[in-house]
Amino acid sequence: MTIEIKNRIAIIFAWLSLCVIWGSTWLVIKIGLQDLPPLTYAGLRFLISASILIAIIFLRGMSLPRARNEWQLLVVVGVLGVAVNYGLLFWGEQHISSGLASLLHATIPLIGMGFAHRLLPSERITWPKLMGVILGLAGLTLIFINQVQLKSALAPIATFGILLGGAAIAYCNVLIKVHGQSINTFVLAAGQMSFGFPILLGLGLATEGNPLRFTWTPLAWFCLLYLALVGSCAGFLLYFWLIKKIAVTKSMLIMLVTPLLAVSLGAAVNNEEVNWRIVVGGMFIIAGVGMNFLLKKD
Repeated sequence: MTIEIKNRIAIIFAWLSLCVIWGSTWLVIKIGLQDLPPLTYAGLRFLISASILIAIIFLRGMSLPRARNEWQLLVVVGVLGVAVNYGLLFWGEQHISSGLASLLHATIPLIGMGFAHRLLPSERITWPKLMGVILGLAGLTLIFINQVQLKSALAPIATFGILLGGAAIAYCNVLIKVHGQSINTFVLAAGQMSFGFPILLGLGLATEGNPLRFTWTPLAWFCLLYLALVGSCAGFLLYFWLIKKIAVTKSMLIMLVTPLLAVSLGAAVNNEEVNWRIVVGGMFIIAGVGMNFLLKKD
């Protein structure tokens, strides 16, 4: 087996693994929010994951960034990609359905395509790429059409907030592709989390109170640790490795697939039937992703 084939297999494995990992986190976030407030929940998630990655970095003697612009990148992607994105996402899921939240977050590939077009000459927008993403979004809309009602008074604000968070993380992904190639993947993941979680915890402490007074059920602990270990440690390491290997616009297509897996997992957990909208919408999503991956190299 040649090195090129091994690399392709590794890329496919990482991409599909991320679909499964982040597809499962939607349900885990929603379950955890039944006991834990959003900002502290998100902040503790990244405190735990950052601590683990930092320990690995020092135990293995990995080199830290030396250039000022590399530290500036970590600060920007930490504030925007962790504090802004996940703070708004966790807060927003309290006021809108998880289906609508995942649909809004799935706009990341479309928004990211715009940033990549401007910042990456090799990843210009083409009609097939654009239509592929739109086809995927159409599939998600079909799946979640019955969950788009804005019943809460704060639902419109939550909707805008999750869209804003999606734009923030899309911009971060492109910045990492442009400026983060030389940064160790562990350092990149740990740095982003380290500059993001203090903001989340600070806001949480100010608005949500003492974490020791929360309802720490076994299920709440499971959700927190699952998100920290699987969703963040494993997920971020795989994703940043993937960004360095393929076009960032193709890596962001994961966000189109994760809601499909999330709703399928939710149906399995709740013993619900998979309706025709999920099947047809899933076919649209697969076709849209396929249109992007079958294109010639960007």
